[in-house]
Amino acid sequence: MWLRTISVALAVALLAAGNAVFAGNWPQFRGPGGAGTAVGTDSLPLEIGPDKNVIWKTDLPPGHSSPIVWGERIFLTAVREQKLLTLGLDRATGKVLWEQVAPHEQLEQIHSIGSHAQCTPATDGERVVSFFGSSGLYCYDMDGKLLWERPMGPFKNDFGAGSSPIIVDDLVILCQDHDTDSFLAALDKRTGKTRWQTDRSEFPRNYGTPVVWEVGGKKQIVVAATLRVVGYDLESGKELWTVRGIARFISASPVVADGQLYVCGWAKGGDGNDALAIEPFDTVLPALDKNKNGLLERDELAKGDAVEQRYVQVDRDKSGTLTKEEYEFFRRLCSEGKNVLIAIKPGAEGEATQTHKVWEQKRHVPFCASPLIVDGTLFTVKDRGILSTLYAKDGKLAREGRLAAAADYYASPVSGDGKVFLLDQRGKLSIVSANPSWELLGKADFGEDAYGSPAIVDGRIYLRTNGHLYCFGLR
Repeated sequence: MWLRTISVALAVALLAAGNAVFAGNWPQFRGPGGAGTAVGTDSLPLEIGPDKNVIWKTDLPPGHSSPIVWGERIFLTAVREQKLLTLGLDRATGKVLWEQVAPHEQLEQIHSIGSHAQCTPATDGERVVSFFGSSGLYCYDMDGKLLWERPMGPFKNDFGAGSSPIIVDDLVILCQDHDTDSFLAALDKRTGKTRWQTDRSEFPRNYGTPVVWEVGGKKQIVVAATLRVVGYDLESGKELWTVRGIARFISASPVVADGQLYVCGWAKGGDGNDALAIEPFDTVLPALDKNKNGLLERDELAKGDAVEQRYVQVDRDKSGTLTKEEYEFFRRLCSEGKNVLIAIKPGAEGEATQTHKVWEQKRHVPFCASPLIVDGTLFTVKDRGILSTLYAKDGKLAREGRLAAAADYYASPVSGDGKVFLLDQRGKLSIVSANPSWELLGKADFGEDAYGSPAIVDGRIYLRTNGHLYCFGLR
């Protein structure tokens, strides 16, 4: 009898321990709310690396999407031999349990360092939604059974699709800003049918993922994109407010912290000393229009000038010629766009640039890596490893320094247990203290490129490189 009692007690203890390990979830890009903040208060290791505090390591096909976590599962996307894959892994062991292929007629164009699996999936614990610009939106159950699909793409954008879907209540929210036909859509998460779709044709290519901002008990979908931030009503997709004065295209995602919204955007030519000088169309056309068709072809432009270098962006309809409208649209973006980090307070209605912008910071603005806020300190990391901390209340600089991991940063910083984890493109990791006067605590080199942002859940760090998924933790 006593033996049975001990066995039952041991089983209960093990079950409780198992439940504790899988208590938290990381359901979308950068985790709950897109904030990049660890789920749970468990201690995290200071030393991690290819052979330090590794719980498990799994070989994976390449992809730039970030891992998401729910219950006993991890999900991500990848590409193998031109096949677009959604994968489900066992959280305890890293074993690949299932994979599904998203069919495509042709692969979308991507940046030279891009991937056809750039968008991070999302889950609500019953379904997993993944998106590929070459193919569309796919919804699976937790065991990989296809529930519904919505074919889309390829889009007119030679850098590929980058904005990830999110699940909000019973809706899948997807924003796709491309050179033409941009939109924000809400789909029923159970059927994939469109609830509403809002035209965003004024916005060319952008890559940030929308964020949910609850204001006055109502949820808004906030998108930061070309020249302005927009808040949309979750129920209808109607534009509620806007704040203007940001970059000509946005790669980083907004962040909500302590009731405020933080947005950053950087694009070439958006700094005062780095402006792209573009003459008016009517001024340059007489000299450049060699075939006298009233349009501009690429070979009519000076090699290496601002428009020629970005010709495929300026040529929004991909006709191979630039109209006056296309040329002047791009010229306006370059003249009005500015690289900036701003804070916005809640309660905006309509035009809110002058009324709801709390502060603006023109330095310390990252390109792709989204900002991170920990206990009132805002962290930004710029390419070449320039790490800055600002006070979130007023945007003033606390500290700026250069990390030894000095490549470009496509992964966004994440935090947990008083630490901030920063992963550069070359797979070098820096761990710094999560305070205004940050100090370097640890570092690692994974020897493989890395683009996805780590997930931190229940004392485990899930970190993806271009060839592996690692799970780190204190045993």
